[in-house]
Amino acid sequence: MMHYMNNIFPFLLLTILLAACENKQVPLRKSGHPKETVTSTAVIFPNLPQSMEFAGTTINLQDEDLRERLDREVLMTAYYQSGWVSCLKRANRYFPEIERILKEEGVPDDFKYLAIIESNLLQAVSPVGAQGFWQFMPETARLYGLEMNNEIDERLDIEKSTHAACRYLKDANTVLKDWVMTTAAYNRGVGGVQEDMKWQETEHYFDTYQNSETGRYVFRLLAAKLIYENPEAYGYYPSKMELYEPFRIQKVAVEGSIPNLADWASDQGFNIKILRKLNPWLKTTKLTVREGQKFTLVLPSASENLKPYNAYN
Repeated sequence: MMHYMNNIFPFLLLTILLAACENKQVPLRKSGHPKETVTSTAVIFPNLPQSMEFAGTTINLQDEDLRERLDREVLMTAYYQSGWVSCLKRANRYFPEIERILKEEGVPDDFKYLAIIESNLLQAVSPVGAQGFWQFMPETARLYGLEMNNEIDERLDIEKSTHAACRYLKDANTVLKDWVMTTAAYNRGVGGVQEDMKWQETEHYFDTYQNSETGRYVFRLLAAKLIYENPEAYGYYPSKMELYEPFRIQKVAVEGSIPNLADWASDQGFNIKILRKLNPWLKTTKLTVREGQKFTLVLPSASENLKPYNAYN
């Protein structure tokens, strides 16, 4: 017992000190810049709304079970501060393109939050082999037109994978005729959602018992939407953050093989590090283009300063 108390005392002391400093102004020093003052992040937890809109549908949140399930996901999301702050920063860069494609494909804008709950807007790799913003498994990716081989993996192409995700969602919604159940199907599969409802004789996601992951899935998306659309209510202030700006780019069509991407990038006036950053779907140092095939490479805008950056100056 005494050993336990000795171990926990430093933690209690740290907790008290953090609580005392929670709302204080903290000076932030940056080398070579004037001293700035920022407010430390203190997550606030407002009451949940009585209802919310998702994909053109009003979801009534007065049911106790629904409120508690959503409450859990909002708590877990809001208090994962490092992950959520970094997600807000990346969303400023990637959401404009994702929103454009969703609109072009006729998919509700709210499905941009699917990319948050799937990957946190990172080129993530799951333990079971799903990859990219939209976490496609290899067989599903190929079914929806994404190419994968030793040199490329188009699951990591943001534009192509977003179009593929839209096609999957539209196909699922054609069968299920409901965007909430379509969301669940992105995790469980259309057949899985139908099977769950069939044996339980239910007609909707919110009335159906699901496995733990699928049972949380829609509520995770709703939590991301709540916090993203009103971050200040939860203690996040994007206007005070150094958000990541969208890349300034140009696109070029490539119809012939490139045996050495490093040499090719150098010929364009930049290096392979930048090429791989803008085209994460490139896996090796070469790109083979078959007859009749064409790839689009994303390059820095012609207006970009591409001189090598000297970090030691």
